[in-house]
Amino acid sequence: MSVLSLFAPPALMTQADRTERRHMVARLGLAWLGMMQVMMFAFPGYLRNQPMSTENRLFLDEAIVLLNWLSLVLTVPVILYCAWPVWKGAFGRFRAHVITMDVPVALGILAAFIPSVYATLTNRGEVYFESVTMFVAFLLTARYLEFCARQTMAHGAFHQNIQSLRQSLSAGADRVALWFTVAQLGLAALAGAYWFVYSPEHAVAVTVALLVISCPCALAMSVPTAVAAAHASLYQRQSVSQTHLAQLSIDTARVAHQNLYGSMVWHLLLTPLAALGYVQPWLAAITMLASSLAVAANAWRLYRRQSRELDAVWAGQPAQG
Repeated sequence: MSVLSLFAPPALMTQADRTERRHMVARLGLAWLGMMQVMMFAFPGYLRNQPMSTENRLFLDEAIVLLNWLSLVLTVPVILYCAWPVWKGAFGRFRAHVITMDVPVALGILAAFIPSVYATLTNRGEVYFESVTMFVAFLLTARYLEFCARQTMAHGAFHQNIQSLRQSLSAGADRVALWFTVAQLGLAALAGAYWFVYSPEHAVAVTVALLVISCPCALAMSVPTAVAAAHASLYQRQSVSQTHLAQLSIDTARVAHQNLYGSMVWHLLLTPLAALGYVQPWLAAITMLASSLAVAANAWRLYRRQSRELDAVWAGQPAQG
């Protein structure tokens, strides 16, 4: 019996969905390529504070100027093409006076990109092109996982129990994510203003790190991945008892809440460290990806466990693990 992979393309996809999926893969691939190259260009900048001769330092400074310009050239398509859905979502809804999850993402990108362009043009200050490209690549990775999970839900015939559970969990998660995002935006603004007054050279890094941490990618994935895992475990199993459906609903709700509140706790633990200047923007981007992957892994565990239990029931054997 074939089973439905949690992130595999559904069999009954519309042409529009297939096209959107291809565009997401193209943006994701370009973002990762740009990120890896820009990170290579950024490496000499980390050597600037190492002890070296005056001649070597002058040569390194000249190389850094050239690499900063190359990084700017590579970052522009990542900003304009790869991050296009972010701009479309943020400014489209912002004109309607609605704050969505795209707003902190757009602000985080702009807060890192604009000062980096200024520093490149004037040859003064720090550049954060590697943080920008890393943030976009990791963000698109998390959103691609969320998109695949939502497609799995959209193109499947749900049991009524799972359908009702999805609606109730999604409504609650959206409210939590919205208020969490608004609170994080306010904190980023306050912390950035404080550092701008008392230590301006660290203001941009702190603000960008807080905006990246405020990205609610893992929160947005919490319910879709859990429900998609439940749906995948039921795929092509026509005779499932009400007892197992009820238990599956309980397990799905538990995993969704673990994902949602676990992500919030992770963000809240990092927020004071970022506000104090201990979390660099690139590290904040890595933690954002880590929390999103943890959400996906937790949903995958639900899928594997439920599949084993249902297969064991069908075989008339006690479930293992």
